[in-house]
Amino acid sequence: MTESITGQRRQPRSRPETLARRRDILDAAVEIFGSKGFMGGTLQEIADQVGMTHAGILHHFGSKDQLLLEVLRHRDETDVADLEEQHIPDGLELFRHLVRTAFVNARRAGIVQAYVVLSAESVTDDHPGREYFQKRYETLRGEVARAFRVVCAERGVTAPETVDLASASILAVMDGLQVQWLLEPDAVDLARASEFAIEAIVDSVISPSPSPLT
Repeated sequence: MTESITGQRRQPRSRPETLARRRDILDAAVEIFGSKGFMGGTLQEIADQVGMTHAGILHHFGSKDQLLLEVLRHRDETDVADLEEQHIPDGLELFRHLVRTAFVNARRAGIVQAYVVLSAESVTDDHPGREYFQKRYETLRGEVARAFRVVCAERGVTAPETVDLASASILAVMDGLQVQWLLEPDAVDLARASEFAIEAIVDSVISPSPSPLT
């Protein structure tokens, strides 16, 4: 059942203090949801971690569902924080951005774990994050496919029919490597393995060659 608060809310405190408090709650939610999932993690556990009450969390976010969506949005914002206009680039620069993101992710296991757990959990019925992840993958596949077509056009290559397959594959390999890395961080080099896979897939699209498997 979705947790919520009713009745008159207090007036918010000064904006800098409020923003800092919300950030503390988001960081705690990332840790709790990452270790226990959305279904297993409770608002009370998050509240305990930041020295607040259950009602205090709801004062800032309204409901557990809304807190989850804020956590996911917060993660998206950190992914593009260093980009011009905070927007995913196009063409070859998009693939460079994906590689840089993999190197950044290798230094933020908590956020990666929360994303992996929540994305997997979102395939279950009535999960509040399901629509978010469906839309996220749809958008990212479109962005990657467009980047492939831009690169092909710049090189005078007709974009092959494999563009959509390659786009889905890049996202799949990045997410799959994150799972392997979380399970065995000393055995899997998340950044370099992601870089290798992205480069290989991009090369297979812009410089196709006969498959060695056939």
